[in-house]
Amino acid sequence: MRKIALIAASALALAACGGGSADDPEAGSGDSLSGEITVFAAASLTESFGNLGKAFEAENPGTTVTLSFGPSSGLAEQINSGAPADVFASASTKNMDQVVESGSAADPVTFANNTMEIAVPADNPAKITSLEDLAKKDVKVVLCAEDVPCGVSAREVFKNAGIDVTPVSNEVDVKSTLSKITLGEADAGLVYVTDVKSAGEEVSGVEIPADVNASTAYPIATLEESKNADLAKAFVDYVLSDAGAAELETAGFAKP
Repeated sequence: MRKIALIAASALALAACGGGSADDPEAGSGDSLSGEITVFAAASLTESFGNLGKAFEAENPGTTVTLSFGPSSGLAEQINSGAPADVFASASTKNMDQVVESGSAADPVTFANNTMEIAVPADNPAKITSLEDLAKKDVKVVLCAEDVPCGVSAREVFKNAGIDVTPVSNEVDVKSTLSKITLGEADAGLVYVTDVKSAGEEVSGVEIPADVNASTAYPIATLEESKNADLAKAFVDYVLSDAGAAELETAGFAKP
């Protein structure tokens, strides 16, 4: 049974449909693959990587993908401090660069992009309809912490729009930010479009104009200290395959 650490993914099964990448059509389907890998992944990948991990295991009996979700900045610190892991999927090129520069990874590949959206409780009690509404003193806004990719992007949006927003709290990652909204503890927050989609009827989304919105790239790489390098590479290839791209697109990610 696959294990999910830090933030549990309530993922639906993804039908196994072609695990190879364009460069290596046999990737993800080799009979020799076995054992376990640990994948450190940005919190915003919880649902999509939950599905991809399950599908990869189905195509490769005898393998286990353990997923550990959290803020990319924190995961990068853990990797550089020696935490055992085999793959890193970051929501920021900056955090991936930190891991590469330390010698813990090499040759990352961008596999998806994500953009920001305003999330409000389903009934939108504060009647939020625009970014400017978030600057009102009586509106409680929650953001990701400043050093977390979703927090960096949120503040870039405010800078682009020329508005000042003082959050009531700065959360550890995008899922914690979203939780404050679904629980009714905030009137609005800036999260990724994929997180608004994954929340379903629990939240409503308010689009951010494209000319002020911000996006982030998601790179992935195998880690140098991996104890199962072949399996780690096969999983990365699966994420980069047509099946991986289809799952990410379903979750709301954009192609790189």
